Amino acid sequence: MPTAFRLRQQPTPVPAGRDRPRWYGPGLLWMVSSVGSGSVLFTPRIGARYGYELLWLALIVTVFMWIMIREAGRYSVATGRTLLDGFRDVPGPANWAIWVIFVPQIVAGVVTIAGIAALVGSALMVALPGGQAVYASAVILGSGALVLAGRYQGVERITAVMALVLVGAAITAAASTVSGDIVTGLVPGVPDDLDLYFVLPWVGFILAGAVGIMWFSYWVAARGFGGPTGPSSSTDQTDAGARDDVPSNGQVGGDERIERVRGWTRTMSRTAALGVAGGGLVIVSFLVLGAELLAPQGRVPDGVDVARDLTALLGDLWGTFGEVLLLTCVVVALWGTIFANQDGWARTYADATRLITAGRSDDEPADDGEQTGRLARLSRHPRAVYLTYVAVAMTLAPLVLFLLVRNPVEILSVGGIIAAAHTPVVVGLTMYVNRRLPAPVRPSWTSQVALGTAGVFFGAFAVVYLLSLVGVRIG
Repeated sequence: MPTAFRLRQQPTPVPAGRDRPRWYGPGLLWMVSSVGSGSVLFTPRIGARYGYELLWLALIVTVFMWIMIREAGRYSVATGRTLLDGFRDVPGPANWAIWVIFVPQIVAGVVTIAGIAALVGSALMVALPGGQAVYASAVILGSGALVLAGRYQGVERITAVMALVLVGAAITAAASTVSGDIVTGLVPGVPDDLDLYFVLPWVGFILAGAVGIMWFSYWVAARGFGGPTGPSSSTDQTDAGARDDVPSNGQVGGDERIERVRGWTRTMSRTAALGVAGGGLVIVSFLVLGAELLAPQGRVPDGVDVARDLTALLGDLWGTFGEVLLLTCVVVALWGTIFANQDGWARTYADATRLITAGRSDDEPADDGEQTGRLARLSRHPRAVYLTYVAVAMTLAPLVLFLLVRNPVEILSVGGIIAAAHTPVVVGLTMYVNRRLPAPVRPSWTSQVALGTAGVFFGAFAVVYLLSLVGVRIG
């Protein structure tokens, strides 16, 4: 699932005497925040069904994820603008690229929050008296209320600590159970009974997902890597953006600014590498637990009571203590993921709305009708737009969806498939805006080829899956 970090409005201050923030602290934070439904739910399911046969796939996706988020961060470091803001400049019909991002992610946000809440409700149902529907509904409504009130910073710290505990427990348990069979998973191969509907959500949710790649461009600025990401003024900016430290293509004093941006980019790249490497270790750990503990029992976590099967990941090793530890960490860490994603997606939707409405109000006369006036008013009240998205799209809509379906695996599978299918779109648009950066800070051809390969990889998965839906089998 998308990485659950909070999209703060103001950058983290850089202490005096330091040109750039340290890279390892944010990298560790990113690693901890990568613990989500991809790790806790889908990875053990893959291990339980296929053992180590798809370990190679997890490693490839992890490497590609580093490439993709690094290139997303590059744009923000160089321009001070978010990727979504940069997509506004893509040629063609007005704001088409923003719409291509906005519409699928509305669906992805609703189903992901509903699915994670269903998983948390399933875990609480195991530990406490009462039904899943009561707990999941309370989680959605309670986290939505906290986000609306802007009062979840304290809870966020607690959930981060529990996510760290879950990471440590998973790695420790995996280290004590792993067998030599893991080596066989390093050789690429396709299981005889490969089920794309079963595998694709896992691929889509490993570490970040499509929207998580874009969120990284917000995050690097919020952490002080690239400066604040304020409202766009792209209609009167050059391709290099409006920041003081943006390269000036060899003009007087440009060398110093070029080196500054290159230094920020190296720092950001190391941060991304540490976060992705740590997140990849978590993914491998949960895969080991699924392959070593669930597969021999023929137990593939599924259904409304999916958490009952997941307790075996630690319960079989550490008894009641392991079961309680896993349930507690899953509930607290994933609850934190819910309100972080409610905030993050709502900010993304509000940002998209601002960019779209600003485009209309900039490009059309002020007196061209009532509709333009309404759009212009939207762009002047970003806080109201954000709160509306939190209340409606991120709280009420997921609640309704959960009450209709309730099975966390079914709900989250839809979100994971959207994420996997949407990733090549984000990659393609990122390649375009990065190629428009000034030459001294533009990505190398090696970086561009690597990013394009990642896009083709995810695109191939999406195409094969879509063909399978209409009855066409490949191979």
